[in-house]
Amino acid sequence: MIRVPRVLVGFGGLLSDPACCVIKDGRLASAIEQAKVSRADRPGSFPAEAFELALESAGVKSSEIDGVAIARPFAEERESLAQLGMRVRFPKSDIVIVDHHHAHAASAYYATNFEAASVLSADRAGDFRSAVLFEGHGRLLTPVRELYFPDSLGDLFSRVTEMLGYKARADEHKVQWLSVSGKPVYLEVFRKLLGQNSSALPQMERSYFDADRLTHGGFGARFYKETGISPTEPLSREAKANLAASLQAATEEAVAKIAGPAENLCIAGGLAFNALLIRSLEARFPNVFVQPAAGNAGTALGAALYAWHNFYAQDRRIPFETLCLGPAYGAAQIKAILENCKLRFRYIHTEGELIAGAIHALNDNKIVAWMQGRMEFGPRALGNRSILASPLNPYSTENLNVYIKHRESFRKFAASVPLERAAEYFEVGPNARYLATVGKVRPEHRELFRAATLGNDLIRVHTVEKTENPLYHALLTAAGESTGHAVLYNTSFNLFGDPLVSTPRDAVRSFYSSGIDALFVGNFYLEK
Repeated sequence: MIRVPRVLVGFGGLLSDPACCVIKDGRLASAIEQAKVSRADRPGSFPAEAFELALESAGVKSSEIDGVAIARPFAEERESLAQLGMRVRFPKSDIVIVDHHHAHAASAYYATNFEAASVLSADRAGDFRSAVLFEGHGRLLTPVRELYFPDSLGDLFSRVTEMLGYKARADEHKVQWLSVSGKPVYLEVFRKLLGQNSSALPQMERSYFDADRLTHGGFGARFYKETGISPTEPLSREAKANLAASLQAATEEAVAKIAGPAENLCIAGGLAFNALLIRSLEARFPNVFVQPAAGNAGTALGAALYAWHNFYAQDRRIPFETLCLGPAYGAAQIKAILENCKLRFRYIHTEGELIAGAIHALNDNKIVAWMQGRMEFGPRALGNRSILASPLNPYSTENLNVYIKHRESFRKFAASVPLERAAEYFEVGPNARYLATVGKVRPEHRELFRAATLGNDLIRVHTVEKTENPLYHALLTAAGESTGHAVLYNTSFNLFGDPLVSTPRDAVRSFYSSGIDALFVGNFYLEK
């Protein structure tokens, strides 16, 4: 008889964005990315710091681990040797190996209450497959269709990213935001490039590429001829935006065709980070759930959930209640770091005073760094590691984007709003809970949110539930009581491409390296 594991550990992204999660007593107790802890990317090695901190955050010891689930790929050469290494590290634990796309799919499907769903995993080339469509029923995930590299929407996105002058496999998010300001004038070219076979899967027409062209995405003469773009002249701002818009539109069409008709659709994998794609799917399908930690780090969740439902044959779903699953820091820990750095600070005694102090700073048009509670899992700040500004601040766009984040003007910050008041300001789908989709500003508030509007009245919306993040919800509510608008602009508390801040020391370093005016870290207040 298979026992129910009390402690189940999941590892994912070991070759790219390593992460670890812990399921304890049938609940998701912690999840942490290695890069946020080590402050450096060390793919290919065991994520020791993330593992130790995940155990500490979950309140368990390594001797209590019943099962270890690992998402492939997890070794650059022979996986058998890496598996033996895991056996040595965890001699008393079950070792469960989960295929890459199964882990992606599991991270999305098992995080829902859907009894049945179409489940799509789509990335660049995980396990040499770029997408797999599964049928989810009960606790079973059955592959239906598979797409193999180089037929890859993710790879095409990377090629266009490079063509537009950004870094492939790093800056694809910039292309989606740029697309909002363009027109899909090259859509027909991308449709022909993608093609479609009898199973509705994209089948790349290789004549659009040139294997000898090693730069600018490797596009060939046919692509340049049909788009009318010069292969030697620099792209204009308009051409870049139109290329991005055309790619975005073609990707949305292709993903909808791959998914086919479905009542419930789940999606994960790197492509699922595309919030505009998720918005388009929400418009096409009755029920859509995107795994917000959609990338390789999220396969740690998927591996653990897959093992729970398949290896351990558990029918009961594990609640997916929050992404704030990382470490938290107490007053004594924060105070020790601030004193070690010889900083002047003020201690705030009550939550009411904390919120009042933050609202006063925001109403004074200050940019506020807000580090509270447990660190978020995934790349998005959800109110615990955030940089905040008031939408009434006339300099919010310039200060946040230019002087603090040092990023392009078309990459806008999000608007956080209590869930129960979101409909007053925005039209938005349910995946806004994790900043995974895009909303639309209601006509009467378009002027108020002009600084955060992407174009076409679109805006990144983050809906906040009181039960999930009561402190951040209280801050937003207090903003509404003070200004009449229960909305704050929110962007991630990180600088210069670094991961989200994790520790109070990370927060202090970023605070004093930026134009942020005030820092609230726990109950401690610092200002410049």
